Amino acid sequence: MGRFRRPIRFTSPVATVLVDAENVRRSLWPNVPKDELADLSRAWGDSEGHRVTLVWEAAESADDQIARLVKEVDPPVWVVTSDRELRERVAPRAERVIGGGSFARELVKGR
Repeated sequence: MGRFRRPIRFTSPVATVLVDAENVRRSLWPNVPKDELADLSRAWGDSEGHRVTLVWEAAESADDQIARLVKEVDPPVWVVTSDRELRERVAPRAERVIGGGSFARELVKGR
């Protein structure tokens, strides 16, 4: 008697956040350097409890990668982009779509 149990901590992320990295990077002037975007996104994800994935152009376009990933990751999934076509492509699966500029401003407000 008198013993208290430790509170349960949830270790799974609130959401997987897929970021159209180049879109976000170029949403501010001057553009956010790639390494700084990675650091800021990681810090934001850690503080908010989200898993953040920056998606860059590669053999497959960033838009195509995000459209594919939004179907593959477990929900909830959020997408960060200002690209209207991509927003429409992910709308059926994304719980939330955030504009690139809004996300960029959120990231840099504390730097």
